[in-house]
Amino acid sequence: MKKVKKLVVGNWKMNPTSLEEAKKLVLSVKRSTRNLKRTEVVLCPPFIYLSAVSGFTGENIFLGAQNANHETVGSFTGEVSFAELSQFKVDYVILGHSERRKMGESDELINKKVRSVVGGGMNAIICIGESTRDSNGDFYGFLKQQILSSLKDVPKKLLGQIIIAYEPIWAVGAREAISPRDLHEMTIFIKKVLKDLCGVSADGTRILYGGDADRVNADELVKEGNVSGLLVGRESLNAKDFIEIIKLVDSI
Repeated sequence: MKKVKKLVVGNWKMNPTSLEEAKKLVLSVKRSTRNLKRTEVVLCPPFIYLSAVSGFTGENIFLGAQNANHETVGSFTGEVSFAELSQFKVDYVILGHSERRKMGESDELINKKVRSVVGGGMNAIICIGESTRDSNGDFYGFLKQQILSSLKDVPKKLLGQIIIAYEPIWAVGAREAISPRDLHEMTIFIKKVLKDLCGVSADGTRILYGGDADRVNADELVKEGNVSGLLVGRESLNAKDFIEIIKLVDSI
């Protein structure tokens, strides 16, 4: 059985402000990650840069999108369909990010997007996360529902195209990320939910952590948190720091 590589995803959000900066960032990452052995990198720029940077992807560098509409075509002003993304060598799509959910995206809508993306041959990075942690552990039920809702009616044969990104909302912008011990417990919990859902081991499903991951804590989060990689936000816009994160993950 082929060993699944770790994954580091750079979510650029609505950055940078120019195409030249976007190209420079991609090239910097590409040059510095040619010798990766255990890790793949996904860069997710804004839609308007996808065409320009798609030619810079390489052996370990893949292109991702930050969102996708579940419809193929239609009267959806301001939207980009999952089918249109495939023209630009997009292999991964971030879905259900907390910032999108805050805009009003429901579990039902996210599920439609997941089914469209994996059905279209791409990989879905499904974001889940609680806004607060209660002492009774009720947040586990909330997270379980997010996972089950996102994967409703997704054919089991396509579950290999699913990546779960755990991004506790309370940790975004906080002084510290989640503790590696708590993250390890969450990884076990997510795998159990997936195993119960599909009836087989979920060891092959990559689980990422997102929530103030940086070059200081990347090593312990991946190693002790037992995740398959990281979903990196603002740190992915700093080429030097992002490259250091990638190399730290690859060394584990």
